[in-house]
Amino acid sequence: MRSVLTLTTAIALSIGAARTTEACPFCEAPSLTLTEQLNQSDVAALVQWVESKPLDREEGFPGSTTYEVVEVVHDASNTLEKGGQVTLKRDRAAQKGDLFLLLGTNGTTIEWSSPLEVTETAFQYMKQAPTRETAPVERLGYFLQFLEWQDPLIANDAYAEFANAPYKDIALLADEIPRESVRDWILDPNTPPTRIGLYGLLLGLSGNEDDAQMMLDKILEPTQEFRLGINGVMSGYMLLTGEEGLAKIEDAKLRDEDAPFSETYAAMQSLRFMWTYAPERISKERLRQSMRILLERPELADLVVTDLARWHDWSVVDRLMDMYDEEEYSIPSIKRAIVRFFLVAEKVKPEDEEGPTPEAAEKAADYLAQLRENDPETVKQAERFFFVN
Repeated sequence: MRSVLTLTTAIALSIGAARTTEACPFCEAPSLTLTEQLNQSDVAALVQWVESKPLDREEGFPGSTTYEVVEVVHDASNTLEKGGQVTLKRDRAAQKGDLFLLLGTNGTTIEWSSPLEVTETAFQYMKQAPTRETAPVERLGYFLQFLEWQDPLIANDAYAEFANAPYKDIALLADEIPRESVRDWILDPNTPPTRIGLYGLLLGLSGNEDDAQMMLDKILEPTQEFRLGINGVMSGYMLLTGEEGLAKIEDAKLRDEDAPFSETYAAMQSLRFMWTYAPERISKERLRQSMRILLERPELADLVVTDLARWHDWSVVDRLMDMYDEEEYSIPSIKRAIVRFFLVAEKVKPEDEEGPTPEAAEKAADYLAQLRENDPETVKQAERFFFVN
């Protein structure tokens, strides 16, 4: 039976798998980027620090900071002007002339958010960024050049733009990706681990045979640690190598029972990625074959059965019924997943509307009838939380 730690890891890792259609599948959760904040604000201005007055509890004074307006980006309140001053009821320590971005919502008065310390370069980066209405290639092409910029504020924000972007838009950049730079970023131990998944995908879209070998070497590095982003590297590797690369990942991460759970799960995520985004690179039947390998891993079986149901792999109907009563699979989550598989399989329609009921559907219905008689509580629970599409 899997440990609490392993189960917790699976749940955490599953969060990313649920985001496959809305954003970069191997990036951190999307966030509101600086450009979006700038564009959504009613009032925006670049200001420089003038002075602050500290909190005085005895006098009931909350402290204040005065800024001088350097440049007005937009102002729905029509109250700001270059050289004017803004005083906020917050004591913000800084040096005279330090730059900040002020964003506000216009109402009866301006409600200011916390000042964001910026450089002139960071301000120009935000100000010149393309809007959401710009074509994806042009928009993401702008942020591509800032992914490892020396100013962390800029680099982190450029990454956030990619984290928010659908994979189909990222794929359009294949000819613009700085392949050698991305390769260096993947190899650089100082690259933030959160970015490795994205860089793996970028290299998969733009790399060559040498890059594929480098990625394989990285995938095969001995480890017992959780490697953030290795799923993206595996996916990028398979984008470059197709079925040949898949076979190597199967041997190293799916068949090898000594592979750490996190590595096997990362390989499983890469199968899901290829199924959703690159079925022309590796056939769906070949991906089903790879996923079936993991039925031999009880600690992953419930997740695997769920994927096979989504992928309509009816070849395992008999195997799942045999598993149901095997001791190593006698785990409630696995049993519920098998029941749900049968619930999907019994609804399979013949290719020809006039044709006979598919054998898989008949078997699934028969197995469900047996389970309703022999294990009605599990079937009831599975039907209650039935979610497989």
